Amino acid sequence: QVQVVESGGGQVQPGGSLKLSCAASGNIFSITTMGWYRQGPGKERDLVAAITSGGTTSYADSVKGRFTISRDNAKNTVYLQMDNLKPEDTAVYYCNVAALVYKYWGQGTQVTVSS
Repeated sequence: QVQVVESGGGQVQPGGSLKLSCAASGNIFSITTMGWYRQGPGKERDLVAAITSGGTTSYADSVKGRFTISRDNAKNTVYLQMDNLKPEDTAVYYCNVAALVYKYWGQGTQVTVSS
């Protein structure tokens, strides 16, 4: 059984920062890419950022320069540092972990950017 658990969401004012964490545990081996997706109200789930096991990162254009993804391979954990948050960043953020041929999702964590 595999568990993927996100934490760190919340409400913040525009221009503020939040850091999300996601830990994978259980019967999970050979993790490759770890990523963050988000789904805003009435929108589809879109990729925000991803990082490979070797540390190569990729970002959606809308978050480049503001968000930073990182990971700790020893802890099977991925992080998303979000700075200069904007109201349009409001969404449920989901962690995705790829291992062998499988992809695992977390339950999601709400991020609300509002004054």
